[in-house]
Amino acid sequence: MSTNQNSLTATRTPVAEPTIDPAELEPTADGTSDQGATVQRLVDAILSRGVEGFGPLKSAEAFAEEHLAQHGDVEKAIDRVIATHTRLVAASGFATGLGGPITMVVGIPTDVTVFYALSARCVAAVAHLRGYDTASDEVRSVVLLSLLGAGGAGLAADFGATLGTKAAMAALKKLPGKTLIEINKKVGFRLFTKFGTKGLVNLSKWVPVVGGGVGAGVNVAAMRTAGRYAKSNFPAS
Repeated sequence: MSTNQNSLTATRTPVAEPTIDPAELEPTADGTSDQGATVQRLVDAILSRGVEGFGPLKSAEAFAEEHLAQHGDVEKAIDRVIATHTRLVAASGFATGLGGPITMVVGIPTDVTVFYALSARCVAAVAHLRGYDTASDEVRSVVLLSLLGAGGAGLAADFGATLGTKAAMAALKKLPGKTLIEINKKVGFRLFTKFGTKGLVNLSKWVPVVGGGVGAGVNVAAMRTAGRYAKSNFPAS
């Protein structure tokens, strides 16, 4: 981890805050709106870069196995995975170190994309350590839902699904593929609007170290929340 951590401490280039009108985020009837396409690219980047890894970012499975080999106990490894990711998002310049190879999402700031990718890797690593197949569509949907914290359960309920039990995961597996795609899309819109609305998370506080310790503190709290819901949404056998 030392090489990666060194790359994460480089001085970051400030990212300009985009102007986003939440009313424009919903896709048009034919699904071809620019925002809809951008959100889809965000979801694809989160899952491919975060779960599968890219460049210096190791895959969730590889990262999980490293911690399991080091600690020899699944639950201890899970706790260390979450703690490590929490430290990463608190570090100055983490986006500068990883943003180049993993950010390919037009219109979304580097820091935001990298944060979501790291969050997804954290959640997917927990899922792997608990024995879930991170290559499966239903597991990846739950990875995304976990990034919403408590909101993920509510969104799943909108589709008649529940989270947090083995039976719930089995039920998700039976959902049509188009339903999982729709769930992923809804998650993507919520993540995308987080930094464009006046809620708790605002871009100026979302990126690390901007505004002093406040930015890092928000990142840390958000990562800990993702880790907590990862443990809840991917229960042990």
